[in-house]
Amino acid sequence: MSPHARDILRLLQGRTFIQGGLQRAQGAQETVYGMLEVIDRGCVSKSHPVPLLFVHGAWHAAWCWDENFLSFFADKGYRALAVSLRGHGNSPTDKPLRACSVADFVEDISVVADSLPTPPVVIGHSMGGLIVQKYLESHDSPAGVLMTSMPPQGNFGSALRWIRQHPWHFTKMTITGKALPYISTPQLARERFFSAQTPDSHVVDYAARLQEDSSRVGIDCLVLSLPRPKRVTTPLLVLGADDDGAHTRKEVLATARAYRTEAEFFPSMGHNMMLEPGWAAVAERIHSWLGTHRL
Repeated sequence: MSPHARDILRLLQGRTFIQGGLQRAQGAQETVYGMLEVIDRGCVSKSHPVPLLFVHGAWHAAWCWDENFLSFFADKGYRALAVSLRGHGNSPTDKPLRACSVADFVEDISVVADSLPTPPVVIGHSMGGLIVQKYLESHDSPAGVLMTSMPPQGNFGSALRWIRQHPWHFTKMTITGKALPYISTPQLARERFFSAQTPDSHVVDYAARLQEDSSRVGIDCLVLSLPRPKRVTTPLLVLGADDDGAHTRKEVLATARAYRTEAEFFPSMGHNMMLEPGWAAVAERIHSWLGTHRL
């Protein structure tokens, strides 16, 4: 976290807005602008004294955790929080989103984590998994979970598959720096994020909520800011999905090997494990794994 970062907490309709090193836009509402959106559910308990901090992937925001996971864990006796990284959801950014870096997003996690009474368990999905890996290189955490995470090797493999599947889309995305048109139609969203088991109505709803993301992060995840697993000592649970349209089984296995653990896979599950019809099985596995660590 940068030296000038300060944590100002405000609770508004179940959402906390945390100010931490972001400039507030002139004349903007104090409860939103200049602050990170954090959806905050539940309270810590004797059984679960450590909060859980959920980190979304590219084109998403905190809302993707609030659909199912936050209430599930809150009902189990956890305090469950989901941050919208700067430029996502209701979190503003002091520079263009396209210029935000992996380091910026790591700072966002730090700002939220440092505002909590105790270091949280960090749970990252997809690109958020890579951000969590980078965070854990220099921050203590009692445990972490990587869900269909970008591997330590970065997004090179995913980019190659995108080129093969949709060469013209990838070309236009590279030229314009904008990816949203090529992942946000129901057909393209299902191809990348959802299994055949996800109802069409859900895919349409979730696709409409996707947003543009940082082109700089895409470059960081190719070469400039790749994780260094040897620096991470936090115990990790690595989860994959058999029908993942973004990251392959081989990549999830490589992630687990890098962190000296075993990967676990869920059948008939798409990339967005927290939104798939079988999301409860994933949540239950995380809950049981945390229990083995007395968290």
